[in-house]
Amino acid sequence: MIYAFVDAANMFYGGERSLHWKIDYEKLIKYLREKFSVAKVFYYSGIDVDQYKEEGKEVDLGKLVTYYESELSKKDKTEEEKILLEKHLEKAKFYRDLDKFGYELRIKPTKVFTSIEGATTTKANCDVDLTFDMMRYMSQYNEAVVLSGDGDFAPILEYLKRKKKKIWLLARSERTAREMRELAGKDFVDFKSIRKEVEVERVMAKQKSRW
Repeated sequence: MIYAFVDAANMFYGGERSLHWKIDYEKLIKYLREKFSVAKVFYYSGIDVDQYKEEGKEVDLGKLVTYYESELSKKDKTEEEKILLEKHLEKAKFYRDLDKFGYELRIKPTKVFTSIEGATTTKANCDVDLTFDMMRYMSQYNEAVVLSGDGDFAPILEYLKRKKKKIWLLARSERTAREMRELAGKDFVDFKSIRKEVEVERVMAKQKSRW
């Protein structure tokens, strides 16, 4: 059995602006299944939940989408608030699509941190969740495809290799720590090398000028 673990913060931070091309996530999970015979693909990331609250730690994406749509329909929202809500709604719908494609989602609400100077940043650290799942399901898989170049995962990957687990590392070369490259060795695959297989198709339609 082969499982894949996707560290979205490391792999996809900055999106298209960072990669310079757009990922088709349905193609990506298809690639992982066909290339590595992956049985499950776990996806770790954070999401802004605004003022929406619910019981438990799991984010109900369906309810979150409904919440944002309801907030957007309110007439008392400023233009700035609407732009932010639309951004959050788009992200919630994106994760809902990933669920439909077959990803095992591990989505955490982002937390807001304020510095001494008053600057605010949002963060959802999923490293612990990913590491925990790799340990929790260790008896279920013989091989793991890890989509991350974060050096913080080097200890868990080293441990898994000692337990005779084969590790494939599929990561962005420029975001991959040296120790991760050394651990993977010949089983390292630069994510950019699979661009043709997982990129969103672009239709280059030539428009004829009216003049």
